[in-house]
Amino acid sequence: MKLINDILQNAAGIATLRRDIHAHPELCFQEERTANLIAKALTEWGIPVHRGLGKTGVVGIVKNGTSNRAVGLRADIDALPMTEHNKFAHASTFPGKMHACGHDGHTAMLLSAAQHLAKHRNFDGTIYLVFQPAEEGGGGAREMIKDGLFQQFPMEAIFGAHNWPGMAAGQFALKSGPVFASSNEFFITLRGKGAHAAMPHLGLDPVPAACQMVQAFQTIITRNKRPIDAGVISVTTIHAGEATNVIPDSCVIEGTVRTFTLETLDLIERRMKQVALSTAEAFELSCEFSFKRNYPPTINHANETEFARELLSELVGPANVQEFEPTMGAEDFSFFLQQIPGCYFLIGNGDGSHRVGGHGMGPCMLHNPSYDFNDELIPLGGSMWVKLAEAWLAKPRA
Repeated sequence: MKLINDILQNAAGIATLRRDIHAHPELCFQEERTANLIAKALTEWGIPVHRGLGKTGVVGIVKNGTSNRAVGLRADIDALPMTEHNKFAHASTFPGKMHACGHDGHTAMLLSAAQHLAKHRNFDGTIYLVFQPAEEGGGGAREMIKDGLFQQFPMEAIFGAHNWPGMAAGQFALKSGPVFASSNEFFITLRGKGAHAAMPHLGLDPVPAACQMVQAFQTIITRNKRPIDAGVISVTTIHAGEATNVIPDSCVIEGTVRTFTLETLDLIERRMKQVALSTAEAFELSCEFSFKRNYPPTINHANETEFARELLSELVGPANVQEFEPTMGAEDFSFFLQQIPGCYFLIGNGDGSHRVGGHGMGPCMLHNPSYDFNDELIPLGGSMWVKLAEAWLAKPRA
């Protein structure tokens, strides 16, 4: 493993920053303290800072030489609305808020790289350090783009990484093409006429229609889309009625849809609406159908993925760079990849052996109240970002 010496030497100080961020988690678009900490550190290291993109986003600008080439490195900075179970010294001090996805660690790894880049600047061009808010449902990447990220800071490509519990520290995984799915929600309200449960013929019962509709949605997956195109429809809530002897006058159905392509998503949305409206009509009910598209699929670009694979193989050896099995989870780095080339990959967070005193029960999985980022990754992640940015700016322009 070819780590950078001064990043190793400074890792403890960066870990202290990481634990400070962990102890003071902030939800999407509320990351004021976190953004202030990031901006303060970058400024102290002599890195100019731009603030305000996506409300609380921070962009550090590291320049050297005369080249007009530029590359972007991204870390997300927000926490989740959940209560931490850990009892160690750096556990969350804000009830109901927790860094349960490791964004504090992502921020620390990029700060580690920033500290080194500011001091050594062994490159010709510009490295943009993109500290992005609101990944957890707020679409912070989309908002930074809307506010002019790529107009103000034009870059040839952008790279991002996420820690992955269960994969050994010192290992990476990546893949060209779709790696995370689109994330979408649907909301359906069936309206009929309530009645006494002993006299159902006097009402219009939405519950049998809802049951039939839920079953029919699965035929979209099995009979409408191509079997080789991945797609998931999950009905997650059904709400109807208040008493056992009353037929309700309405029923609400909600859930999510996930796909790896927009074409499959278009098909599923169109067919779901047809099924919902037609089923309601067959039962003489009215139907309100709403479909909300949140995050598009995360689709890595081939050239940038191959570049990252070669760089990571040099860093930790080819045997430690795995092929990533795509997940139906979602990631708003997808918005960046819709605009410019790039690659989003995984860095192993270990098997949980870093979890010593003070951790709650359970594994170190993402979005778990007992999760904690593995600080052993900081020198690896910092070295990774430095070497990736330097190598990108040194290679011939595509």
